[in-house]
Parts: sequence; structure tokens; C-alpha cells
Amino acid sequence: VQLQASGGGLVQAGGSLRLSCAASGRTFSNYAMGWFRQAPGKEREFVGTISGNGLGTYYADSVKGRFTISRDNAKNTVYLRMDNLKPEDTAVYYCAASSRYRTALTTAHPYWGQGTLVTVSS
Repeated sequence: VQLQASGGGLVQAGGSLRLSCAASGRTFSNYAMGWFRQAPGKEREFVGTISGNGLGTYYADSVKGRFTISRDNAKNTVYLRMDNLKPEDTAVYYCAASSRYRTALTTAHPYWGQGTLVTVSS
């Protein structure tokens, strides 16, 4: 699976942004799709994931209630809607595909996009 993330940018605290991740190469609906992020000087961390059919989502506590993951299997695309953004959300955001749903492990996601930078100013 090849993944291409886009939609990052600069936004003020309290603002919103939507990231997209376009997939190609294999049957998209066979994969759960995760979002991860990596802030400067920190390890990559789990943000959330969505099941292959889009009916299940699972989020890290740090983003629960602010971030929403959705997918459109007809367009082979997964989205990360981010609301009420905070400066601590600043990071490079990555999408990743896994054959396992509801896993926060980077090692369980063999396919990764290139990342898109989100910067939240205070």
C-alpha cells in the first residue's frame, strides 16, 4: 500500500484543520488506517485509528473529543479532522495502514505515508 498524506499547515490555537491520506496499490478497505504524530525531539505517538469498514474508531486520550477520523473507501482516502487545536498538537502527522484494527503500535503498521507538518501557534 502506498500512502500520501496532505493538508498540513499553520493554524492558530483553537482552529481546525483536516488532513487527508490517499492510498493506492491494494484493497484499501482491507486495512485499518492509523494516524500518528511526531513532535520535534519526541517519539512518534499514536493519535487514532479507524477500522477497514469505517464503523469503528479509537483515539488516544490526548485527542479524544477534538480529533475525528473518517474514511471514504470509494476514494481510497482517510481523513483526520482536528478541532480546537493546541500548540502541543504541533507535529509531523503520519498516516499508516495495518491489517489489525485498534492497535496503537507503530510496529503493527507496515505501511506509512511521508508525513505532513502541522504547526499550531499560540
